[in-house]
Amino acid sequence: MTASPKVLILDDDPSHLDIYGIMVERAGFEPVPVLVRFIGPDPIPDTKVDLVLLDYRLNSVKTAPEIAQEVRSKFPEAPVILLSDLWSPPADIAPFITQFVRKGDPGKFLDVVRSYLPGARN
Repeated sequence: MTASPKVLILDDDPSHLDIYGIMVERAGFEPVPVLVRFIGPDPIPDTKVDLVLLDYRLNSVKTAPEIAQEVRSKFPEAPVILLSDLWSPPADIAPFITQFVRKGDPGKFLDVVRSYLPGARN
C-alpha cells in the first residue's frame, strides 16, 4: 500500500487549518498543518510534502511571499497553491506560487488539489 500524498497547510487561523485539513483528508491525502503565528510559522516538518496550501493574509511579521519562498526552497518540487479571499493573486507573491484559488468554493478548491495529486478520492 502506498502512502497518501502529503499536503502542507499554512494558515494563521487554527479553525482554517482544521477545515482545510478535514477537506484534504477526506479527499484521500494526509494533511500537514502548520500554524503561522505572529512571529512566523511553527517549525515546518522535514518530511517530504507533495503540495503546499498557503493563506495570503497572515497576521504575522513574516509575509506570505516570504513564507512561500521558504517552502519553495525546502520543497522545490511541491506546487504552492495560494488561498485568498482576494479576486486575484497579488503581484508580490505571484512568482512563488503555482496556482491561486479564491476562498469560498470548496468544490473548486478540491478540484485544484486533486489536479496536482494522484490517488484522490471523489
